[in-house]
Amino acid sequence: MSGLRHYICITVLGLLASAMAHAAPPDMACVSNGVFRSLFRSQTDLKEVPVKSFYLDVVPVTNERFQEFVRANPRWQRSQVKRIFADENYLKHWAGDLTLGTNALPNQPVVWVSWFASKAFAQWQGKRLPTVAEWEVAAAASPTQADGTKDAAFQRDILRWYSTSSPGVLPAVESGPTNFWGVRDLHGLVWEWVSDFNSATVTGDARGDTGLDRQLFCGAGAIGAKDVQNFPAFMRYGFRSSLKAAYTVHNLGFRCAKDL
Repeated sequence: MSGLRHYICITVLGLLASAMAHAAPPDMACVSNGVFRSLFRSQTDLKEVPVKSFYLDVVPVTNERFQEFVRANPRWQRSQVKRIFADENYLKHWAGDLTLGTNALPNQPVVWVSWFASKAFAQWQGKRLPTVAEWEVAAAASPTQADGTKDAAFQRDILRWYSTSSPGVLPAVESGPTNFWGVRDLHGLVWEWVSDFNSATVTGDARGDTGLDRQLFCGAGAIGAKDVQNFPAFMRYGFRSSLKAAYTVHNLGFRCAKDL
């Protein structure tokens, strides 16, 4: 019996250690293995791209959190940032370099931020930006299903957002429901930067093409639409492919990811 108790104890400890090893960091959720099916791809691109489990921020980065970042990193303050890294509208809604003001409430998602600034924030946090594949896998989840593509009510909600103009005043984060993974506000609040270069207008062999403009962009798919009924995906594709890394937009923010 003592041997059995010892075996049970070791097994339980092993399970606890495994659970602790995969426990999400504070304010992040674990998104389990999934598959990304690109909206646009060439004949040589994979039909399905496996996505390994990863951590994702539960909500987008807020003005308050970004304020902490620029306070600790003066070169990313509005008056100090170089134009190669952010256009002239960078943080234009803030009252000052370190002051939010009435147009940028602490718990609203930070917007008017460039890809470069978003990436720098993520690195400062010991994180990174999610890839487009990771973002799409996380965003495909409805409140009750990991794959919400067959959830009619969920799809209607997404379509409603994509057909509605952005409000004059952004809602606070945590405005939307929690999805299957415990992530919120992937739809219905702001667009979000991803880590990928602009893959929306290039082929699967683009990494070997030295003639490409490699100014960083939001990510997207490849060439050849495969699901003509996925209107929200077309909207994301069109928006992402229009952006350069230094651009800032009134309804474009970001959230961070982290490897398991």
